[in-house]
Amino acid sequence: MEGAATAVFPQQCFACGVASGSDVLCRACFAGLPGIGAARCPVCAIPQPLGETCGDCLRHPPSFDATRAALDYGFPVDKLVQALKYGHRLASSRLFVDLMAVLPVPKADLVMPMPLHSVRLASRGFNQAAELARPLAKCWGLPVLLDGIVRDVDTRPQASLPWKERTANVRGAFRVAGGVEGLRVVVVDDVMTTGATLAELARTLKDVGAVSVENRVVARTPAPA
Repeated sequence: MEGAATAVFPQQCFACGVASGSDVLCRACFAGLPGIGAARCPVCAIPQPLGETCGDCLRHPPSFDATRAALDYGFPVDKLVQALKYGHRLASSRLFVDLMAVLPVPKADLVMPMPLHSVRLASRGFNQAAELARPLAKCWGLPVLLDGIVRDVDTRPQASLPWKERTANVRGAFRVAGGVEGLRVVVVDDVMTTGATLAELARTLKDVGAVSVENRVVARTPAPA
């Protein structure tokens, strides 16, 4: 029935508007997604010509151990992320999960989504990171702990702040509610910008005994000019 309905009423490609069947993007726009297969710094996932560790991570190693990103944060990825977070377009999450599942399976014991503060969760109605973490954990054959991290501080949106202020904005924002001692943890999130939020979360996890923390994100923003 769904296939017949799609044939009669095909979905439009989110990026260009042409018929895309049951897919969010048409084949051409999917093939043109920014950053697919790009070589990246293994620590922070910033694009690097040979996939080497970037200078910033060599000089100032972050509290997390590794990051893998499926895409770069550019059109139409930015619009798809915003449609998921603010427009409840859950079809975008299925696309993102498929792209993230292509990446190597993490060597980990537990999957956790980046948490939202309760005020923001109530306003939005769902946590987009949890929508990604659940199917990814199933794909990887790992347990997922949805409420293992609590965001106690309703921080200002990172996107509204200068890069240099973002670390201070999230300091002390998290509390670990689930046992992670001796475990390798994978944190799932939608977008990594400066990495300040992910670094603070990794620091919090390691303070209570996590052995390692790896980030898996949909997209990585470019380094600031």
